[in-house]
Amino acid sequence: MYHQIARNKRNSILVVIGFLLFWLLAGFVIGEFAGGTSSAIAGTIILGLLGVLAALYSYYLGAATVLSAMGAREADPRQYQQLYNIVQTLCIGSGLPMPKVYVIDDPSPNAFATGRDPQHAAVTVTTGLLQIMNREELEGVLAHEMSHIKNFDVRLLLVVTTMIGLATIIASMFWRGALRIRTRGQAALVILVIGLVFTLISVIVWSIMQMALSRQRESLADVSSVDITGSPVGLISALKKIAANDKPLERFNHATAAMCIDNPEEHHGSFFNHLFDTHPPIQERIAALEKIASVQQT
Repeated sequence: MYHQIARNKRNSILVVIGFLLFWLLAGFVIGEFAGGTSSAIAGTIILGLLGVLAALYSYYLGAATVLSAMGAREADPRQYQQLYNIVQTLCIGSGLPMPKVYVIDDPSPNAFATGRDPQHAAVTVTTGLLQIMNREELEGVLAHEMSHIKNFDVRLLLVVTTMIGLATIIASMFWRGALRIRTRGQAALVILVIGLVFTLISVIVWSIMQMALSRQRESLADVSSVDITGSPVGLISALKKIAANDKPLERFNHATAAMCIDNPEEHHGSFFNHLFDTHPPIQERIAALEKIASVQQT
């Protein structure tokens, strides 16, 4: 457990450094196209500074951005009393501070946690999840998400998804600008190059990062949830219900899919598609938990 936490903290730093290097390279390439060596140096400096700002933004404001993008609203403790009671109980069992609790109005059953550390964390569930889960099942799901907070998975995922998201937004802006621009020549070429560079960052680098992010973090969170609740039964039942769902969240996007307890789009698809899965197959996770349950019964 402690090894996983240390690795996640270390990987968060490596991811930020890696992105800064990509942004420096992007600045150099764009500057070189714009006007040669002097422009390449200026471009490197400018994009390097922007990269630093992007890293700071992802660390301090990334969680708020993710919650807003997913349409999450802070849960009313009176309206969602059972939800709050379960989270408070799990905090006592795990030794974690109380996270903020959010709800998304969406029929797809899902949940995720986000934040830069346990002191600045949030757990989010959909109304669809609340509707189909009993207390024991909901406890298993929330214990899984609390484990992500305790293991610092949330920080690593937050940094990756936010910085990729920023690159995607920049690429989209410049592609739209390239389509609307009426002039040709150097200015149009520079805009196209900027759009292409940030598209490569958002698509290729994201694919690499997906493979680099250990899929076993979900399996570890499953096992850790058992340590918190004392039983895998609730999570097993919850995962079986979630596995029956093949409809993603209304505001689903690939940048935040890795945060969710399950990605419905990974239930189907070709072998090639599964190479970039962010989660282990849900049936494998259920089987692993059932083995723990059988051991507990002996």
